[in-house]
Amino acid sequence: MTAKEWPLYEVFIRSGQGLAHRHVGSLHAADATMALENARDVYTRRNEGLSIWVVPSKDVTASAPEEKGEMFTPADDKIYRHPTFYNLPDDVKGL
Repeated sequence: MTAKEWPLYEVFIRSGQGLAHRHVGSLHAADATMALENARDVYTRRNEGLSIWVVPSKDVTASAPEEKGEMFTPADDKIYRHPTFYNLPDDVKGL
């Protein structure tokens, strides 16, 4: 397999200040070990990362922008998600 045929990997880095990994880019690599090493060399040159994730792009499943209504509109039949019908005691309301 030539370098042009290597699979594409998505790279996520957790910074020193953050708790979550953030997508920083993509790269091609022969395998996951090479992808980790290349991601370290390319995306953490200034010692800014605590953790690196590499994921084969073919394994990422994403929603389509045209499906945003179905995916992100809250369900109106789940009233427990909107606690507007609870009666709060006065001493709790002020907190």
